[in-house]
Formats: sequence, C-alpha cells, structure tokens
Amino acid sequence: MEKPPLDSQPMQLEIRAHGDAALPTLVYLPGLHGNWKLIGAFRHALEGRLRFVEVSYPATLTWSLDDHAASIEQALAAQGISRGWLLGESFSSQVVWPIIARNRFQVEGLVLAGGFVRHPYGGGVRLAERFCGEVSFSILTRILFGYAWAARFRFRRSPEILEGIRDFIANLTDQDRQAAKHRLHLIAQNNPCAIARNTTVPVYALTGAFDPIVPWHPVRRWLRRNCPALRDYKIIWRADHNVLGTAPEAAANQIVHWVTGDAPVRNG
Repeated sequence: MEKPPLDSQPMQLEIRAHGDAALPTLVYLPGLHGNWKLIGAFRHALEGRLRFVEVSYPATLTWSLDDHAASIEQALAAQGISRGWLLGESFSSQVVWPIIARNRFQVEGLVLAGGFVRHPYGGGVRLAERFCGEVSFSILTRILFGYAWAARFRFRRSPEILEGIRDFIANLTDQDRQAAKHRLHLIAQNNPCAIARNTTVPVYALTGAFDPIVPWHPVRRWLRRNCPALRDYKIIWRADHNVLGTAPEAAANQIVHWVTGDAPVRNG
C-alpha cells in the first residue's frame, strides 16, 4: 500500500498557559525543535513572576511563516489572550515579525532569544537544511544521544533540563526531522528587515556568548544600526545558543526586568 504524504493530515498548534492571568503575559515561541520540551527550567524560573504561555508547533512540512503567525493568533484568541510580550527563540525570531506586521495580536514588547532578523550567514542555513534532509534518522538519533550523554555532566544540577532533553529525544520522529528541515528552509528564504526597521514595538535581545549557530556580533550590529525600536541587547557569558535552557535563571531575571521594570537579580 502506498504511504500517505507525511503532511497529509490537518495539523494544529498546541498552547498552554502557566500562572495568574493578572500577571504580565509572556508568549514563548520555540526554536528549531518546535516545542516546549526543552524550556522546563526557564519556566520554573518564571513562576509567580509572569504568566508564561507556551506554544508547540505541529511537525508541518507546508506551513509558511504567515501560517505559523495566523495559527498562533488564533490559538491565543481561543484562550482569551489578546495582548502580551513575545519571546521568539531562534527559529521563532522569524515568526514574530509577521505577527507584528499583521497587527492582530497586541504585542507589548518583543524579546529575541538566540534570535535575529535576517540570518547573518544564509549559506550556513542552507547547508544545515541540506544536512538535515540528507542525514538518516538513525544517525541523527545517535548524534542526539551523544549530546544527551554529554549533557548529563553539564546539567547534572539541573534535573528539569535533563528530563526535557531525554523526553525530546525519546519522542523524536522522522517527521520531526523533516519539519526541522522545512523550518530551516523558511529561515533561508525569509527577509523581515523592513518590518524590523519600521516597527514601533520595543525590541530586546538576549544571547549566549558562545553561539556558532547564530553569531551574536553581526546580529547586534545590524539591530543597533537598523532597528530604532531596539532597547537593549544582553549577552549571558556562560550560556550558548540555547540561552533560555543553559542559563535559565539569568535569562528569566533579565526578561522579567524588561517586562516589568523590576531590577534584575544578580546571579552571574
């Protein structure tokens, strides 16, 4: 029997909210992995400080960035959420710009986490897309298991991070691999520079010092020169590309400060 196309079934975005609705709302849009499984420690660091709304994308091979934006808007509206801050991680730094441009959700502020406007090295993105398409699922799984093994030592004092990594790898499918390839293709094709230049939404950015995936120096330079709405750009020196996961307390403190104006807690 012929196998149905991987993206033949209707796909829906998932959303869940944590915290008191009276608190300022922060909407987390995930990175290339597409879900909330790696954000547990950051979520915990925000408890009682912000209302944290998480989004998980379907493993779609056809959605455009506008489709992602429209689905997010619809899911938030269904939960009665009409305004708040957006936290766009890595890939989702490309989804936040059409949300701002469409102006259906009232964006009070934007935080880019390991994010960018147009990726500074498009050739590298296209190379990653090609690798993601050509590598076998079994090899990819072995690579991720190697990362999980190394993470046991790096995050030995952070059980939430380790649990999220194990859960993510255990439930990974070949559809997820192909969805990641599709997201890389969207990044390579996208150029939201005009939106960033003209937005009046306050823009903030947070990155880890070691980030070969999205090098922060050219991203910061472009934002400072071309985005008048940029308010602050912070580098957490002990974090990497996954800044929300590798420095959850520091990232949470900084973002709470941006959202509420409260002085950030100093913890390195």
